Amino acid sequence: MTAKKTTPRAKRQKPSVFHRIRTNFLTGLVIVAPVVLTAYLIWTVITFIDQQVVPWVPEAYRPEEFFGLKIPGFGVLIFFIFTAVVGALTKNLFGRQLVRIGEDLVERMPVVRSIYNGLKQIVETILSQSSTTFKKACLVEYPRRGIWAIAFVSTETRGEIASRTEEEGQMLSVFLPTTPNPTSGFLLFVPRKDVVMLDMTVEEAAKLVISAGLVNPPSAAEIAAGRKPAGPGKQTPARKPTAVGR
Repeated sequence: MTAKKTTPRAKRQKPSVFHRIRTNFLTGLVIVAPVVLTAYLIWTVITFIDQQVVPWVPEAYRPEEFFGLKIPGFGVLIFFIFTAVVGALTKNLFGRQLVRIGEDLVERMPVVRSIYNGLKQIVETILSQSSTTFKKACLVEYPRRGIWAIAFVSTETRGEIASRTEEEGQMLSVFLPTTPNPTSGFLLFVPRKDVVMLDMTVEEAAKLVISAGLVNPPSAAEIAAGRKPAGPGKQTPARKPTAVGR
């Protein structure tokens, strides 16, 4: 009786030096790139404000007259103080009258009027602290049945649009963002029964859209189990969507 020859298990090849260097570089790039870009953007904004504001400050009050060198962010500080003072002045009757007179003068200028009103609406929309943000993240079938897309519920559809639709039940106004720029997209009016509400937050859904599906937020089961969200290239277990009203 002959004994069977056992072949030793093939040794696992060690990654090459180039492969290790490449892996370490990509790992470091994920950490370094956001920090460098954030610092660069902040420095660019500070430099731009300094260049626009500091020339308006008398030379006798500039930092180089006291310390002998320029201090980055001095213009930002002056801009912040000036804006706060203007905001305080506009709270009283005299300040509101000045603002009203200035806006009346702007309204008489054809081109300037359009630019001013457009910029004012944009700034008020960005800085508004009212409840005008998206309420929930959801799924809608777009561009056809069987294909699901992430959207954000903005509000319940009211007015003429709601009265002229032949759908039975309530309609929802949802915003369908595009990848990788979620600020552009489509406004859709969808029956509530065809909208699938998601457990993820609006911020998590926005990250999923921006990353083109690479950053997956954790599911409710994973959060309960204390598991970490799946990273790039990893898939979280899919859950069967349940639409509201179905």
